[in-house]
Amino acid sequence: MGGLGFRTTESARPLLLSLFGVLALSVSAEQEGENLSGLSNNPDKAIFAVRENGTTCLMVEFAVKFLVPYDVLALNGIDLITEQASFTLPRSAEIDGKCGSTESEIHITWKNNAHTLGIYFSKEVRDKGIEVWKISKVQFVYDTSDTSHFINSYNPGKHTASTHRLSALVTPAGRSYVCTAQQTLTLISSDHQKGITVSMYDVQIQPFDIASDFMFSEPYQCITDQRERLEETLPLILGLILGLIIITILTIYHFHLKLTANQPQLPRDRSMYKNM
Repeated sequence: MGGLGFRTTESARPLLLSLFGVLALSVSAEQEGENLSGLSNNPDKAIFAVRENGTTCLMVEFAVKFLVPYDVLALNGIDLITEQASFTLPRSAEIDGKCGSTESEIHITWKNNAHTLGIYFSKEVRDKGIEVWKISKVQFVYDTSDTSHFINSYNPGKHTASTHRLSALVTPAGRSYVCTAQQTLTLISSDHQKGITVSMYDVQIQPFDIASDFMFSEPYQCITDQRERLEETLPLILGLILGLIIITILTIYHFHLKLTANQPQLPRDRSMYKNM
């Protein structure tokens, strides 16, 4: 019996080692989501982070607005009409996500898992070996049974809306994307191919290569903000140039008057030349 017990222990050892290995891997790659929205003074803006082994690996800061069409029964009880539900992403949402070297994702859930916004990121190498990251997919799962947003919804239930072949917010690797202007995405829903609008503004996002915990890396400003800033500063620049031109002309005129004042004045009447 003793020999049999010994053989059973020996045969179970590889299984135990495998189990411990899996547990060790799961502990070494432990990931968790954190809601940092309380740090923002903007009541519409949320701040979420995904951490791996106690270090921030993905961070988003933005305000998000949803515009979701849904069906309601007309007054005649026969026809369907389309209404629009408009709501924002709550700061109190729950977070989870996953970080990787070339792919990362974050899932933001609220209303007891009634609604979930998923944002998927990927990293790639483009022309001339330039490495960038981008949003490769946005998915929104929503429940029209939520009467706080979907009033008198016909045939309520859960639907999934997704983007198609998305390449948004392209940013150089190692930098965070920053944009004050509104960024709008259109998702196609499983609810009769309805178009869902997801608008993000006051955005700062970084899904890879975060150097310091809870700190974004060097910002990469979106083209829209750059254009708006140029439009704001261009009149000022033109005003300064015009002012410099006027000052230059006045200065030249002033020196011209000085030079001509020191020169002898010739008589204008030709008859006066005889007496000279």
